[in-house]
Amino acid sequence: MKISLPPQTVLLPSPVLIIGTYCPDGKPNIMNAAWGGIASSKPPCISVSLREATLTFHNIMQTESFTVNFPSEKYFKEADLAGMISGREHDKFKLTNLTPEKSKLVNAPVVKEFPYALECKLVQHINLGMHTMFIGEIIGIAANEEILNSKQVPDIEKVRPIFWGSFGSSAYYNVGEKLGDAFAVGKELLPE
Repeated sequence: MKISLPPQTVLLPSPVLIIGTYCPDGKPNIMNAAWGGIASSKPPCISVSLREATLTFHNIMQTESFTVNFPSEKYFKEADLAGMISGREHDKFKLTNLTPEKSKLVNAPVVKEFPYALECKLVQHINLGMHTMFIGEIIGIAANEEILNSKQVPDIEKVRPIFWGSFGSSAYYNVGEKLGDAFAVGKELLPE
């Protein structure tokens, strides 16, 4: 039997998204943001929700661009630190030993060590209360060749992304086993 719970921000799992931006002085910054996801197919867009108190919020408002970097499980500690401290007081790239590379398409840094990044230009922002949702059009993808599948898109088993277990567990998780092929296993339930 299901029980009723009060409204909460629970989405399991939540992606670990490392948002890359440049500060007004040109310094690269990264932030761990779990609240985001694909927002549109055509044009391809992603959304990330941030609090106004963050440096990343203000950087996006100024540059109108950002990257969404996907850390592999190898970098879960670095990803965690990127969400624990402010770029106003700390150089997160220096502390994590990660390398910023300028995106070829937008005015934002890409994390060299991470398997891939979405390069985004801001198309809209919506104040939703405590958070503002930034919608970025995906202009391109900067990817390491070895993580691509035969269709030239990132492969989850090669990327080995990490997920956040939400406030209930406050922990990071990696990819589990493949259960079956999408748009195929469900056919087994169709009547003959």
